[in-house]
Parts: sequence; structure tokens; C-alpha cells
Amino acid sequence: MKITTKNIEGVPDFEACRFFPTGTKYAICIPVINEGRRLHKLLERAQKHGIGEQADIIICDGGSTDGSTRDDVLITLGVNTLLTKTGPGKLGAQLRMGFWWALKNNYRGIITIDGNNKDSIESAGLFIKKLDEGYDFIQGSRYISGGKAIHTPRLRSLAVKYIHAPLISRAAKFNYTDTTNGFRGYSAGYLLHPEVKPFREVFQSYELLAYLSVKANRLGLKVCEIPVTRAYPAVGKTPTKISPLRGNFELLKILFKTVRGDYDI
Repeated sequence: MKITTKNIEGVPDFEACRFFPTGTKYAICIPVINEGRRLHKLLERAQKHGIGEQADIIICDGGSTDGSTRDDVLITLGVNTLLTKTGPGKLGAQLRMGFWWALKNNYRGIITIDGNNKDSIESAGLFIKKLDEGYDFIQGSRYISGGKAIHTPRLRSLAVKYIHAPLISRAAKFNYTDTTNGFRGYSAGYLLHPEVKPFREVFQSYELLAYLSVKANRLGLKVCEIPVTRAYPAVGKTPTKISPLRGNFELLKILFKTVRGDYDI
């Protein structure tokens, strides 16, 4: 079933192709753009571990042109729905698209994970367990007991541990250790909270990730970290959409705006 969605406030225009009926109470939203074989490997791992039986998998495509999000391929790999953004925006717009679709279809919680096969999608069950226990925001961390950081670039690790995580933790009044990690869980109640309002045009790139890290604990909602694995290749190009100079500068700018409260309503 194909649906074209336009002119919804705070949500980019997009097309939705639902391959299977809603089968679970939780959704896994995977933002991607031209991830190629990396996405397919991630979905193969999900199939191997029965993740699609625990949560419906929704691909949030930013406009891939490499053929990796072809309908026939995704159906074979157990994807429930493909959302393809046709409106403006980057990661934040893809997440708003996925969140809106999931909430519109009455999922009780949403797990997000990058589509570049760096993260342990096998850990999705841990997020589901925490959502079942009533947690509203669950942050995956490679830096706590049970987590694994494999071949993490040294400068990135230092920046997370000594800049990003301490500042986000201070703003959130909760001790986080891995605040740039997109492997997370959100309850529907958190995203629908009247003081959150995630469906705003200001969330274009990485703003929404930082904002949602801070907001939950400050609202008195249940927050925790759980161990996950994030593995970078031992050799070759690092799979990331963050450019070394401009991208990291943008992350720092968003970080300081978040700590200052610029995204609060």
C-alpha cells in the first residue's frame, strides 16, 4: 500500500509504502540515505535474531539513489514499511517523519538505530524490555558495563567522553555516557508530551537527538542507559555522514544551543 503524505505541520512531505500490516506494539525506525550493502547487512542480522518479530522495522529514507531501498529487497529482508522523504531536511526531518508515522499507527514506543551496520541491532530486545518496564527514554551506550566500543576513532571517543556527554548530562541532570549514539528508545508518551513537541521545523539535522536527550529527565520521566555495541571498521573509510570539520562544528553548535535551552518551548 502506497500513501503520499503532504502539508502536515512539522512533518516533511513523504511517501509511505507499507509491505505488511502492523504486527507489534513497537517500531524500529532506521534513518538511511545511500547506505548500500551496510543497510542490507544490518537487516540480515535483524532477521537472523528475529528482531522483526519483536518490533516492526520502518526504514526512514532520506532519498537514496543507490537501489538499497528497493521494495523487493526490503520485503525480502523483513521490513514492514518504507518511508521516503520528499520534503526538505536531513536526519532530524527523517526522524520526525518516522516518529509521526509510528505515532499515527499507534505504536507504543519507537527504537531508533543508524542504518550503517555499526550498531548491535541484536540488542533491540533490551530496549523493548525497558519500554515494557515503563521507561520513556533509553539511551544505548558503548561505554557502560556490558557495552563495547570497537575501533571507535580516538578523537570521536574523546569528544563524546569529555565534551558532549558531560554537557548534555549537566543540562539533562542525568549522567549519560554516550550522547551521540543514535541507538535509543522512546515511549509514545514521551514524544506526545505537551512540553516536548518534536514536530517542529527547527529540528533539521542533529538538533532533535540532543534535545530529546535533555528533555526527558527534566520532565520527570523515566530515563536509563543500557549497554550496546558500536563497531567501526578496522580499516577503510569510517561510515558516517558527519564531515570532519563542518559536521563536527555543526554538532558543537547544536550542543551549545541545547544546553542553553534554545530548543525548549
